Amino acid sequence: MGDSGGTLWSMRTKTRQPWWSFLPDDELLQMRLKDLHVSLEGSWLQNSVETLNGELKRKGLVQAHAWISDEWFSPDTTPGIAIPFYLAHPRLARLERKMFKDVEGGTRRQSLQILRHEAGHIVQHAYALHRRRKWQDTFGRSSTAYPESYRPNPNSKNFVQHLPRWYAQSHPDEDFAETFAVWLTPRSNWKRKYAEWPGALAKLEYVDGLMGEIAGSKSGLTRRLEVDPVGRLNQTLAQHYEQKLAWYAVDTDTRYDKDLLRIFSNDPKHSHRPPASKFLRHNRVAIRESAWRVSGAYQIALDNTIDLLISRARALKLRAPGREYELRRSLVRLLNNKVAHQ
Repeated sequence: MGDSGGTLWSMRTKTRQPWWSFLPDDELLQMRLKDLHVSLEGSWLQNSVETLNGELKRKGLVQAHAWISDEWFSPDTTPGIAIPFYLAHPRLARLERKMFKDVEGGTRRQSLQILRHEAGHIVQHAYALHRRRKWQDTFGRSSTAYPESYRPNPNSKNFVQHLPRWYAQSHPDEDFAETFAVWLTPRSNWKRKYAEWPGALAKLEYVDGLMGEIAGSKSGLTRRLEVDPVGRLNQTLAQHYEQKLAWYAVDTDTRYDKDLLRIFSNDPKHSHRPPASKFLRHNRVAIRESAWRVSGAYQIALDNTIDLLISRARALKLRAPGREYELRRSLVRLLNNKVAHQ
């Protein structure tokens, strides 16, 4: 997955470590975000932002500024990108991984992927692209309400695949941002890669022509604002993670009982086989990692889903007959289907 976050963060010197970096987790969680005093300046993230701006400059497009906040986002009021606080220091990244089982943007490659995506939002609003009829015909209306969840088609060839979870399918703005990111990425070879994806290729060709048209034009966003900078966030880390974990929580349900009954069995003749719940627990990591490689879904979402499957397998008193690798493969398919359609 590219350079490791640890390798990049190791550039820091021990003499620059903040006092809170030595706190145990329970004490660190009581810290307010504003009291962390983390900054983009001097961090490995600064180089990623500079790389992005070099790519934008070569295309004759607006330059982006960045700041530290509580999550990734790009406001429509400024040509800027908010970067989550946990990327500003390795201690915070370790806490993020412990709490959320993932560090989104934690490598140089991943950070650039997200920055290019967010730059797509900047370009859209800086040049009011969503007001163009052709843009609307290609991507849809930007005014479309964002859904609380979406049901992607993993096999669709009408959308590029850049960020995980088939994110281009979630909203017209995200479709454009993902298409722009693929177009902007050096050596992406998008013409060849998407040659047999007519829908996605048409969008890339439109973006290619559109960017050539607006190159060198004056940006409509000129004020360098910082929206929700970390220095103004009064939340404690504990409150932040409580909200974040609640957002990705999976309610207990029985919708996948039929799928579990297809994979496992409650027939008395299989009573000598190991419990399905035990099989799921023992194979959790292998199943989660295989599912993640296919879908790129948040690992905490995958873990929550596995917890649900374990609970239902226990309630249904299921057993695990058959070959282990076949059972794992079936569970990976089930897992990705559930996470993709939440």
